[in-house]
Parts: sequence; C-alpha cells; structure tokens
Amino acid sequence: MAKVTGEALDMAIEQADQPTFKDYITLAKMGIVRANLITVFAGYVVAASYITDDVLLYLWQTKWMLLWTLLGSGLVIAGSCYLNNYVDRDIDYKMERTMGRPSVTGKMDGQRILALGLGILATGTVLLLIVNHVAAVFGLIGSFVYVVIYTMWLKRTHTINTVVGGISGAVPPIIGFAAVTPTLHIDAWILFLIMFVWQPPHFLALAMRRTEEYRAAGIPMLPVVNGFAITKRQIVWWIAVLIPSSLLLAHYGIIYMIVMALLGGYWLYMGLKGLKIQDEQAEIKWASKMFFFSLFYFTAWIVTVVLVSL
Repeated sequence: MAKVTGEALDMAIEQADQPTFKDYITLAKMGIVRANLITVFAGYVVAASYITDDVLLYLWQTKWMLLWTLLGSGLVIAGSCYLNNYVDRDIDYKMERTMGRPSVTGKMDGQRILALGLGILATGTVLLLIVNHVAAVFGLIGSFVYVVIYTMWLKRTHTINTVVGGISGAVPPIIGFAAVTPTLHIDAWILFLIMFVWQPPHFLALAMRRTEEYRAAGIPMLPVVNGFAITKRQIVWWIAVLIPSSLLLAHYGIIYMIVMALLGGYWLYMGLKGLKIQDEQAEIKWASKMFFFSLFYFTAWIVTVVLVSL
C-alpha cells in the first residue's frame, strides 16, 4: 500500500474544503430559477400570439432573442438567489432545509458569494438589455424586491413578507412578454396578477409544514406569529381570489376556462376542508397536500396557457 505523506493529506483536506460545482448550483437555487424561467417562456409565447398567427414559426425565427431572454432572466434570478444566501447566512444555519448550504457550512465565504451574486446579476441584466430595456428594468425590479424588500427587510420583520415577496415571483412572465413587445398588453398584467395571487397559498402551506424551523430561525411567518387557524383562512381567501383572477383570461377559450375553473374549484374545496381540522399533525398533513397541489396547479396553468396560445 502506498504511503500517504503529510503534505498529500493536507492537500486532500484543503481540496475537500473547496467548493464544488454542485455548491455553486446550490447557491443559485435552481428549483426557483427553473420555475421562474417557465413563466418567462409562457409570457413570451402569450405575447407572440398577439403579433402572429403562427407562434411556433415565430419562436423559431426569434430563437436567439428567446435564448437571451431566458439566459438573462435565469442569471438575474440566480444572482438574486446568491445575494439572498449572502444575506441569510446568519439564520440559515438554524433551519434543517438550509443548514447544509455552502454559505452556512463555510465552503464559500460571504465575500465570494456577494461578488458572484453581483456579477451574475449584472451579466443577466446586460443580456436582458440586449433584448430591450423594458425586460431589463423588470428583471431589476424583481431582483430588488426579492433581495432588498423581502430578504433584507420584511422576511425578518413582518408576516406580510410572503405577500410582498410575491411581487418578485410574479415579474418573470412580464419579462418574457416585454421581450416580444415592450408595449405591454393588458394580458401581461393579468399573468402578473395570477402569479402574484398564486404564491401566498403556496408559500403559506410551506410555512405551515416548516413552522418549527421558521420559529427556531426567528422568522415571523404567519403560522409562527398567528397560528394555524388564521393561516388556513388566509390560504382559503387567496385561493378564492385566484379563481376569478385566472378567469380574467376568458378570451383564451372554453378549454382554458374549464381547466382553470376545475383546478381552482378543487383547490378551494381542499382548502375549505382544512378549516375543520383541529389536530396539529393533521393540519400539517393537510398543508403538505395543499403545497403539492399548488405545484400541480402551477404546472397545469402554465401548460394550458402555452397550449392555447400556440
């Protein structure tokens, strides 16, 4: 067996502490990036349907603009997530789902994360500027709300953090729409509205599932501060608002209307059933079902919007 020298062991330990490609991806929160890019694409397709009858041909003809839009948006979102990780280093170690992040374990120091975040955000903004300035401005608005308004301020101070933070998650379809036509159609704002209203019931259900983690981290999420009963009522109210909001796109046709009415109606039914539950463990189980159905709703909505626009 080969002898392992002290120098080789020191080098192995040093290399083990170096961040890996996976660490860089982790800080970018690729789940968030992918979900938002889907809505960017949806906004792009919807906008294209207003200027041409052959959307598929338009997508091919403008493939490079679509690529810059998606790449620029993805980098703006990823850079914002880096900055979020930088700011939250002092609380992420208290939560099970975030304590393994490189920003917490020390595999990447704060200054590197900050520099990378700003650099990635700047690069994404430049790419969106290549598309047009309106898309770039909305990208920066989404980033500012997420990093400054949500992460640095409301997340740590107020239960309304989920609602206001939803603005950043609702901006991507506008970026996609603006990439095609900077003069935004009313439907761009309806897409924004639907995404904005969808997020509170989605994230409040997640907050119920992670209540103890948020409490340990000192984050004033609604179920931590006001309990499950009020949180469940808030979830139901937001779903009730989401149903008519989604139907504002009635001109997308009868198939769209039926799909969205059924999805919204069933989600509301699930929510109303949860109001009767009193046992805490059963409430958490209900919240899990609501959370995963919210993901199904989101996916089905996006697919429907894209298909009826083609």
